[in-house]
Order: sequence, then C-alpha cells, then structure tokens
Amino acid sequence: VQLQASGGGLVQPGGSLRLSCAASISPFSIYSMAWHRQAPGKERELVATISSGGRTNYADSVKGRFTISRDNAKKTVYLQMDNLKPEDTAVYYCQSPTFGWGQGTQVTVSS
Repeated sequence: VQLQASGGGLVQPGGSLRLSCAASISPFSIYSMAWHRQAPGKERELVATISSGGRTNYADSVKGRFTISRDNAKKTVYLQMDNLKPEDTAVYYCQSPTFGWGQGTQVTVSS
C-alpha cells in the first residue's frame, strides 16, 4: 500500500494550502484516514481524521481553520488549511490506521 502526500510548501501567515494524499488502497471508501504532523523537536500529533462515512474530527488547535475531506473515486484524502499560523509549521503525514503511513510533506508558515 502506498500513501503519496503532496501540496506542502512555504506560505505566509494567514495564507492557505491544500494537502493531498493519494492512496493505493482498495476499496478506499471503507477505511478511515487521518492527517498527523510533527514539528521540529516535538512529538507527532494527530491533526484530523475522517471516517469511511465522512465523519470528521479535529485537534483543538486546528478547529475552524482546517478541513479534512475525501474523494473516494480518486482514492484521495485532502487537508484544506486556512488562516495558517507559524505554529502550524511541521511535516504533515497522511495515515491509514489500517495500512500505515505515507511520506511527509513539509509545511512552513513564515513571513
């Protein structure tokens, strides 16, 4: 199983980014997916989850700013990140709780 994350980059505070994670999971639709992040010197933390039925949960630190979604036809999960803050700077990882981790994508929020 491969989980291919993309969409990271450098953005100014208050800006937006959308991360994508393409999964070689079949059938993709029946599995929950998640995004985690790890900032320098810190432990990896859960950012958001989405169930097979589309139910979502978020870390308190990103509620109201981040949105997780999925496109089952494309086998892809997204993380829309708005109103980004410097403390959002981290490597973001896509995860399937069943199948494991993808490689990370760097998000840097800086002026």
